[in-house]
Parts: sequence; C-alpha cells; structure tokens
Amino acid sequence: MLENNSISRRSFVRSGLALGGLSTLALPTLLRAQDARSLKVGTYGGYFQASFDQHIFPDFTAATGIEIESIGVPTSASWLVQLQAAAKANQAPADVSMIAQVERLKGANAGLWAGLDRAKMPNIANLPDHFVATNAEGGVTGVGAVAWFITLVTNTETYPTAPESWKALWDPANAGKIGLLALAHSSFLLEITATTHFGGTAVLDTEEGVLQVMAKIAEMKPNVQLWYRDEGQFQQALETGEIPMGEYYHDVTGLAAAEGKPVRSTFPAEGGVQDSGSWCVSKASTKTEEAQVFIDYMSQAEIQAKLSRNVGTAPTVRKELLDLTPEEFAAVSSEIAPILPRYDLYEQKGDWLAEKWAEMIAS
Repeated sequence: MLENNSISRRSFVRSGLALGGLSTLALPTLLRAQDARSLKVGTYGGYFQASFDQHIFPDFTAATGIEIESIGVPTSASWLVQLQAAAKANQAPADVSMIAQVERLKGANAGLWAGLDRAKMPNIANLPDHFVATNAEGGVTGVGAVAWFITLVTNTETYPTAPESWKALWDPANAGKIGLLALAHSSFLLEITATTHFGGTAVLDTEEGVLQVMAKIAEMKPNVQLWYRDEGQFQQALETGEIPMGEYYHDVTGLAAAEGKPVRSTFPAEGGVQDSGSWCVSKASTKTEEAQVFIDYMSQAEIQAKLSRNVGTAPTVRKELLDLTPEEFAAVSSEIAPILPRYDLYEQKGDWLAEKWAEMIAS
C-alpha cells in the first residue's frame, strides 16, 4: 500500500489495441454484452492494473463468464473518500476494490463494506486468519488480495556477509550508513523495534508502551544517514554504496540484484514486515454475487502463484498449497514468520502517533 507499494517501484509498458470503426454487424454482439454478468474491479493503478488486465481478468472471465471493467484506484485515502461519498448516493464507482489496510479499517468502522457470505467463498479457507476480516455479524468484509515485504537490505560490496537480525540497525558499527522510511505508518519501525527488543508487538497496546518503543527507535538515529520518502533516492544510494544498509522492499531489491546490482534482501531472524491490500466490496454495490465469485477465484492457490510469478507479489494463501518452486517463493516471500503491522494503531491513534514521531524521531 499505502504509498509504499510496488506499483510505483516498477516500470511497465502496456500495449494498447487500436479499435476500428464498428459496423452494423457488430451490434448484436454489443447488445448481448450489455446483458452479460459484469463486475467493476478497482486495483492499484499503473503496473498493478496493467498486470491484472493482462494476466488475471481475461482468464477470470473465461472461467466464469463475468466481464471485468478494470478501474485503476489510488493507494491513498482518497479512494476511500470517493467510495464513501458515492455510497451515500447509493452508487459504487467500483464493486470490488483493492484497499490498503488502514483504509479498510476506516471503511469498516464507517459501515462501508458489504458483509460477504463465507460459504460462497470456500477458497478463502486457503488464507491465514489475519488475511480475512469480518464484521460483528460474521460477514466477511475484507479478504487478502496481495502482499509484499519490507526487509533488511544491504550493499554486498560494503557488507560481504548478510546481517542476521534487525539489531544491525542499532549497531554502532553502522553509524551513518543506514536509510529508513521516514513515516511511522509506512516504515513499520514500531513493529520492527517491538519485535526485536520487546518480545512482540503487544507492547504497542498502550501509549506508554508506544513511547518506550519510540525511545528505542531514537537510539538508532546516529546510524541513520537518510530518512526517505523517495524510494528511488534510497535505492540509488543503496546500489552505489553511499547508504549501504536500510529497510526496503524485498521484491524490488531482488529485481535489482538480478540486474547485477550489488544489493541483497535479507529476512532477519525476527521476520520481514508483511504489508498487504484486501479485496473489499462496497455496500452500495448490486453485484455482491459476482463479487463473491471473484474473491473466491482470487483466493485459489493457483491464482496467487500466478500473481507471484507475473506481478511479483507475495501469496496470501498458505505456502503448502502453492506450486511455486523454492526459488520462485524466495523471490517474493519467506518461511520465517512475518512481522504483522499494527494497522489498528494507525487507524485509531494516527494523529497522536504522527505528533510523537515528529517529536522523538523526526526532530
């Protein structure tokens, strides 16, 4: 998500089809198409949308007969605002949307999402529990769509041996050598620090605990050369060795390494951070049945493996169900248990967190 998702981190050239004039012979086909089952699906724009248009939607339509109207949606809160405004007018700009987790929670609290029937989506049993959200009535309000990892990355020329732990971020030997994401909600340094030094993210349940974790993060400040928002800036500095260590995206680092850049991505012993987006259905949609067919289809192990191979996302289904080779799985994920973001914290205490982060970390 989520401004820090893999959409903006990869380039993709999408080929277009030139459409000629329509003859009267085409009209019966058009009339039949209007009566066909259809679904408006919003995916993160750019690379993600183009990849889904090429690799996923045509096969879905062939398998189900449901035509997809593809919509590119922003990863920021602006799409949630559009969906909420439209829902008040009983309209749905998209029936199914790929939603960042904090926005998913906000939408759930506002009663925006339809409660879907788990029995009509048997394949969601393939997903770990943290990828399936429900409402008080037991309706499914969010299902894991795609995932990705933030890991500990290093320049291999500066660090011939890979670090084994996130503790390397605090090592005095790494003074002035580290680049970190600048914001609390996108860096997930609270979760990384809580897992590494406090035995898990439960310490973040209280404001006192959050402040303890922030104080520990502040201890690494002498090691940090760059607090970055521009991913390209850090990636270039990592590749040249100017900033030879930091946190970054596992998939993008792997692509750079495959191109011969002297970089590596390491899943530390404490785990990489697994971020994700969920499929959510607007309560204003009249296509609940079609939406359930779509989400069930996307929750198949075969389809998640296809996404890993063609889009570079981590699968949301359990590893033992996948036919990915060890190399394919390692390119997008890890068998080390992930660090799961505390999205609830950012949704409930976002302003307070930003204020304290500015005081203790960004100052």
